[in-house]
Amino acid sequence: MNARSTYDMDGFLAAYDKVMAKWPTSREAATVPTPFGATHVNMCGPADAPPLLLLPGGGSATSASWYRQAAELSHAHRLYAVDLIGAPGRSTPAAGRRPRTVTDLVAWMDALLEGLGLAGTDLGGHSYGAWIALHYTLRAPHRVRHLVLLDPTQCFAGFKPAYALHALPMLLRPSPRRVRSFLEWETGGASLDADWLALQEAAAGFPTLRPVTGPRPQPVALRGLKPPVLVLLAGDSRTHDPAKVAAGAEALLPHVTTTTLPHVSHHALPHAAPPEVSRHIADFFTR
Repeated sequence: MNARSTYDMDGFLAAYDKVMAKWPTSREAATVPTPFGATHVNMCGPADAPPLLLLPGGGSATSASWYRQAAELSHAHRLYAVDLIGAPGRSTPAAGRRPRTVTDLVAWMDALLEGLGLAGTDLGGHSYGAWIALHYTLRAPHRVRHLVLLDPTQCFAGFKPAYALHALPMLLRPSPRRVRSFLEWETGGASLDADWLALQEAAAGFPTLRPVTGPRPQPVALRGLKPPVLVLLAGDSRTHDPAKVAAGAEALLPHVTTTTLPHVSHHALPHAAPPEVSRHIADFFTR
């Protein structure tokens, strides 16, 4: 009996679809074959508009989390929100093959863009998704027009020790109760969307693959990054020190704009972000 057969996949998918119902009614979905498995992509916006591809955070995050930004960002873009391979969501990893290195993630992203028919794209990511997006832009700058990093982790500063300690029980033995307790701690008891929170709880125990991890990008590589970058930081993040992240990004990236969003934590993004998040992103593209 494998992990998927013992996991309540139907319950997870029902919770996923309930959050996806908050997206614009024009939403479409596609499955893109890649060397590492079938990647699920949620799409909305005019088919002939400039593309914007969004990557979710790690852990229990999925493409559904972008529902608060989808409507506004899809006014001027064709939005592509991705479920990461081997993470909770509707993507299906290939049997016996998983991304193991940053080079593998780059190959996965290349195949994803090719499968979507995109020679290039604006690219954004939250948390771990921002880490992937930054590494991809460093390896394939010719395919990225603008880069948006939403409270990026392990890019310009490390985790706070207290964050790792609070996350450890959830990582070692995930359960709905531990997921809820951790999120309540990190978000400072902020009001979270009940359907989104139910999806995070439903993702506990999802049969995931080990994510690709590694050190922060090399300073010399960051100093040579050509696409313009927007870094949006959670002012109340308990994941890392937002001031250190901003300082690191400003010291290393030649074309960067940093903005700290007050009164929002790391895990309240992107779904509980204040309305100005979408405006910051839209304005960045028009500049």
